[in-house]
Amino acid sequence: MRVIPVLDLRGGLAVHARGGVRHGYTAVRSHLLEGGKHVDGDATALAHACRIVTGDDVLYVADLDAITGGPVQWACLGALAAAGADLWVDAGVTTVERGRGIAALPSARVIVGLETLYAPEMLADIASEIGGDRVAFSLDLRSGVPVSAVPALASMAPPALAEMAGAAGVSTIIALDLARVGTGAGLDLVTIRSLREAVPVVELVVGGGVGSSADLAVLAAEGVQGVLVASALHDGRLTARDVQRVARLG
Repeated sequence: MRVIPVLDLRGGLAVHARGGVRHGYTAVRSHLLEGGKHVDGDATALAHACRIVTGDDVLYVADLDAITGGPVQWACLGALAAAGADLWVDAGVTTVERGRGIAALPSARVIVGLETLYAPEMLADIASEIGGDRVAFSLDLRSGVPVSAVPALASMAPPALAEMAGAAGVSTIIALDLARVGTGAGLDLVTIRSLREAVPVVELVVGGGVGSSADLAVLAAEGVQGVLVASALHDGRLTARDVQRVARLG
């Protein structure tokens, strides 16, 4: 099982996500950078430090400016890619054109989030244009409830949304519970198991609520292929040894 560090970007800085209440996010202060001369929220330095801990070049980046309707932070994304990170990017992709722009970054995977998806058919269009192996669907939840301004999508159960994404041709589904992000509140195993059953052959990645090595072991046992983490890396609850142990379990 892959442990994937997360950077939430706002105004060029990495911010600490907690509970999905974005107006309260502050610049990340990480024990991974203690003793250095880095400023809080230094995205490039944090990306490098996280990759050392996980032993993997993959980095999940949520461009909060773009997700909330602003411009894509191309300069920051470009700097992270130039530093050697294999980026999974959620930048409010709702059109083929923006998806192409993200896909043009070296080794990038395009994330299409439920929160910003305005028409279900767009997911299939993006996957067809870019290639399903380079597109992931973020099944955005809040306390297990789908997050969408589109009534038809908001009313669907998470397993049905996962099946929709699988039928659209995406290679990966990310179950991301925004209410649990940054809280270490634990895992919603009921939802995770329902998704694993609904899409058994699609890569399943889980984010939100992970706070310990025990959580990683549980997810590996549930057949989850990847887990998104941030706070637990920055405050030291998860270490390189924990990541190595769960990789063996997976």
